[in-house]
Amino acid sequence: MHYKHTQIGYVIIASIAIVIGLMMFLSQVATPKETKIIMGIVFLILLSFSTLTVSIDQQKLSVKFGYGIFKKTFLLSEIASAKQVKNHWYYGWGIRFRPTNSTWIFNVSGYDAVEIVTKTGRTYRIGTDEPEKLTAVIKQSIS
Repeated sequence: MHYKHTQIGYVIIASIAIVIGLMMFLSQVATPKETKIIMGIVFLILLSFSTLTVSIDQQKLSVKFGYGIFKKTFLLSEIASAKQVKNHWYYGWGIRFRPTNSTWIFNVSGYDAVEIVTKTGRTYRIGTDEPEKLTAVIKQSIS
């Protein structure tokens, strides 16, 4: 079964707008060149986390942030289970590792996620605004 969905991180996009505004302001007050370079780097990092695309084909599940610098691929044959979960607000957005439960989290917005456990016992949470649909597609793809 094929699946592809892109979730937009509106808070991250708002942060990009703030960074652009700050960059424009700083360029008017003649700040050092280094400050502009740092703001440009912050802008690129935020841009790379502005969307999260999850796709599933016949062999793999792929998670890609923004334009693709940060991505992860799972072979469907290596996934043992999938279930719908809710992330806590303090789990944050982006790529996170929760050492308390040894879980990697990929998220750009909201608290809904699908938790997958691999056959090796590793746990991952993929944020989504379509948790029921994504869970169903993963379960169907791994059965």
